[in-house]
Amino acid sequence: MSNSNTMSAKDRIASLVDENSFVELGAGITKRSTDFNMQEKSVPADGVITGYGLIQNNPVYVYSQDASALNGTIGEMHAKKIAHIYELAMKTGVPVIGLIDCAGMRLQESTDALAGFGQIYKMKAKASGVIPQISAIFGNCGGGVAVMAAMSDFTFMEQNNGKLFVNSPNTLEGNYTDKLDTASADFQKTASVVDVICDGEAEVFENVRNLVSILPENNNEIGGMEECLDDLNRLVPDFAAEVKDPAAALEDLGDNNFFLELKKDFAKEMVTGFISLDGMTVGCVANRTAVYGEDGSEQESFEARLTSDGCDKAASFIKTCDAFNIPILTLTNVEGFATTVEEEKTIASKAAALTAAFAEADVPKVNLITGNAYGSAYITMNSKHIGADMVFALPDAKIGMMDAQVAAKIMYADDKDADLAAKAAEFASQSGTEAAAARGYIDSIISPEAARKQLIFAFELLFTKSEYPIGKKHGTI
Repeated sequence: MSNSNTMSAKDRIASLVDENSFVELGAGITKRSTDFNMQEKSVPADGVITGYGLIQNNPVYVYSQDASALNGTIGEMHAKKIAHIYELAMKTGVPVIGLIDCAGMRLQESTDALAGFGQIYKMKAKASGVIPQISAIFGNCGGGVAVMAAMSDFTFMEQNNGKLFVNSPNTLEGNYTDKLDTASADFQKTASVVDVICDGEAEVFENVRNLVSILPENNNEIGGMEECLDDLNRLVPDFAAEVKDPAAALEDLGDNNFFLELKKDFAKEMVTGFISLDGMTVGCVANRTAVYGEDGSEQESFEARLTSDGCDKAASFIKTCDAFNIPILTLTNVEGFATTVEEEKTIASKAAALTAAFAEADVPKVNLITGNAYGSAYITMNSKHIGADMVFALPDAKIGMMDAQVAAKIMYADDKDADLAAKAAEFASQSGTEAAAARGYIDSIISPEAARKQLIFAFELLFTKSEYPIGKKHGTI
């Protein structure tokens, strides 16, 4: 249960939406159950406030769970209220935001509560890819409610009081809360559900408002078409020094240095998030080999390899961007796949899913090769071969099967008289940007400082892109 210092359910809505814009729906609805002395218990609004309002003049539907009413547990009517605003949101093409503070299923209502959970799951599944779904976790989000959060497109979590778990820490074999609090924000930031961990409720509201302002209202709209106040021809002189840490590079590229990074501490070797280019929202996927501190020093380093978690993170993000007509930018610097026994169990299927996500996305897709682009891993990372519309490369980028020295050793392993240095140089001549450009595999070699304006021109050119996919129900990869 949330502590007494947290906001009420109504206060949370008021802090999220534009002033005086919220209209409550179903305020008079309450429980029907009389089992287990429920007739003696007051459950105002059945523990959830539902309605609609505006965020920066963008319409949204909102539900906010009330932990003071039976711990915000979900019963029959509670679920019906949430399902109802989903019905309205899909009819009107408007995002749904859930402010979660819930102890789970209302045990007193038994199978009616179970049916309620199923009703919400069904509505969330139907809404997936039609309208953006955002969850913000302020208190408990356990059991089936955690599944609700995971079914959302974006999930935010408050650092101090937010708790996300399918099974509570004390029920996990060999674990207990004091040993490892698997429900805490510190644990969940390294897992795959939460996109952003926020320091306090005010930061949650700020992040959700920022996200809503750059997203389309639904899958038939285009989001983030705001007037750009940044210089379209602005150079980025530090870009070449930043490409190892794409979070820094993307922040430098974006309008007014805006970059909203998602799942920052999960699969750090893969960066995902949103920037704006000439007012257009662009989803970004990038390989990372370093994390820089505020002083510019290198804090962490990673191999330039695709991992299972990194592929999973990127594929999910790409599908979300494609569903909502958000163009995709890739910064590619990859030399292969992760090489551990554990990775070998999953990397093929995860890389396949990432490859399919890029190939199937029909939004504008631009790839900028910032370092090495080797082998099948490069093919997977939004290469022209699987459908990138435009591919650029920095002058010192390398494109090919593998490192030239390694290739020479493999090709001439049985030739003791071979001049490996000469053979490596010959192989390298086929791996440079000029060789790739001559074959049409990249469209242009650009200077690092001109990356912003070149990318803006590319996405403007692709703005009217239209593809008609072959008729099928869905892929199976």
